[in-house]
Amino acid sequence: MGRRRHRAVKSISVTRFAFVIHPLTARQAAKKYSWARWMPEGLIEKLLVLTKPQVVSKITGIVSLTGAETEGWFIGCPMTPRMMTQTMPLEDVYDRIVRCGQMAEELGADILGLGAFTSVVGDGGLTVASRLKIKVTTGNSYTVATAIEGTLKACRMVGVDVGSGTLAVVGATGSIGKTCARILANRFGSTWLIGRDQARTETISSEIPRTRPTTDLSVLEEADAVVTVTSAGGALVEPRHLKPGAVVCDVARPRDVSVRVAEERPDVLVIEGGVVKVPGPVDFGFDFGFPPGTAYACMSETMLLALEHRVESFTLGKDVGVDQVRTTQDWAQKHGFELAGFRSFEKEVSQEAIDRARAARESLVPA
Repeated sequence: MGRRRHRAVKSISVTRFAFVIHPLTARQAAKKYSWARWMPEGLIEKLLVLTKPQVVSKITGIVSLTGAETEGWFIGCPMTPRMMTQTMPLEDVYDRIVRCGQMAEELGADILGLGAFTSVVGDGGLTVASRLKIKVTTGNSYTVATAIEGTLKACRMVGVDVGSGTLAVVGATGSIGKTCARILANRFGSTWLIGRDQARTETISSEIPRTRPTTDLSVLEEADAVVTVTSAGGALVEPRHLKPGAVVCDVARPRDVSVRVAEERPDVLVIEGGVVKVPGPVDFGFDFGFPPGTAYACMSETMLLALEHRVESFTLGKDVGVDQVRTTQDWAQKHGFELAGFRSFEKEVSQEAIDRARAARESLVPA
């Protein structure tokens, strides 16, 4: 089916948003700053400390199926995940994110979305929200919604029988991983919860039926489907970990799945979680590597709040409620946001890749 037509109805008022973006690596930052292109990564990060947040672009053309419209801004925060979690004092990190929020206020935004590690660092946006007049969201509710939708869709395409299959959630003690597990564990035959701390993982497992806790990534060899969403800041899932014909939904940024999986394991299907088609003739004014008109789910949650005129801090802290996830799903359907075609390691997933994973799965079944 084609996209539904937008109703020719103008919104009476416009609620505006801003969204914080940042480089995932020092090398990525070097592509944006000409002065950094030939510098070692450590020096780039030292110079980023001296670089101020800035408005990256104006976002226009977001038009809901209801006729409501919104617009916003990308605000660049010059910090990498390593800077936020290892080299900078937490208060300095908060100060920088808060400055981005103040810039959003000055621009006239009503809601601020925290992207990538700015939504993870510290207490998940609570401190940042307490220091701003503008409302704040991490976008994690809609991120969970799209990760679940994408995982189940990919399983159908590859031929995974979820009712008898095994799921593994890597990063199960985090806000996104825990809620993905709460919802998906009801669909799968069994579920492994994988965390860094055994005691915390056991606590989560005790709250979710049909789950088993572990800190051992080797259990991924049993998994028919994997959702991975840690804040490790680098590759955890390697080619040796995965079962032939497995579906892997990588929600983490930076990725949890090693690029070696794409190179060495054509028999598994890796998809990026949280890639969404945004309704209307949207112009982000900035190329973050996606096809035109598509965005991360966390960005899209901020847009949905604006279209709903919900000027509130919707998703904050380290917990995401199941009701919040379902609410964002309802909003997405209402306004015309939908899961975009699958992408993997910056490329569109081909039918051939899906067919290879399906064939690998079928080869496991005795004749």
